[in-house]
Amino acid sequence: MLVNKITQIYILSGNKCIKKRFFSSARVKNCNSGDIWHFFSTFAAMKQHTDTDYIHALISEGEHQQQDFKFEISDARKIAKTLSAFANTDGGRLLIGVKDNGKIAGVRSSEEQYMIEAAAQLYCQPVLEVVMQAYVAEGKTVLVAQVDESRQKPVYAKDENGKRLAYLRIKDENILATPVHLRVWQQESGPDGELTEFTARERRLLSLLEQGGPLSLSKCCRLTRIPRRLTEYLLAKFVRYGLVEPVFEDHAFRFRLK
Repeated sequence: MLVNKITQIYILSGNKCIKKRFFSSARVKNCNSGDIWHFFSTFAAMKQHTDTDYIHALISEGEHQQQDFKFEISDARKIAKTLSAFANTDGGRLLIGVKDNGKIAGVRSSEEQYMIEAAAQLYCQPVLEVVMQAYVAEGKTVLVAQVDESRQKPVYAKDENGKRLAYLRIKDENILATPVHLRVWQQESGPDGELTEFTARERRLLSLLEQGGPLSLSKCCRLTRIPRRLTEYLLAKFVRYGLVEPVFEDHAFRFRLK
């Protein structure tokens, strides 16, 4: 007798929800109906135990740059912010059905999956690919949604007014990207190779950062008297060249020499 184990994984790609099935087999010889029932009962118990261990291991990590807990999903736009932040940073996963304190509440309905679909396909631009898998832990279903870092940045999330905003993931928070981050991504998507002239403006800005420590974009503009858009461009260029780095402190981004 041949028994097949079927694992289902849901992958959101573009406007499609693709259900993939992965088969593995185990051969059971000379067994009666009681043996078969015992086999399936044992297998189901082992699977649930494995799922529980895996979910507990994830929860033990707490919320961090690449992991976020969601008790439930009631607003696809808010989830789009988290997906944008993950995609613009190092990727990450959502654990849906888990409270902020790590308690497992479970997913109540398939509505959670539809909300993630809407967030990824309707409220993220470009559309994101999300891999979702359901696990049973403590007798409750936990949905894990995985997002990889995007190769096409920035990934925007649309707010309630339709405005596109890009986010970054800093520790366990979704932080609005600065104009400098947007310019870095814009420059990185341009053609390879760039001839840069090191003028008095570049020297003035670098000298200021060397003397003044971490400075906000506004302060850089004010002290160097360089127009804001040009300051954004120069800082983005310095970030790409590895001369300057953005630091997030006191709930704001500042820039300093590396």
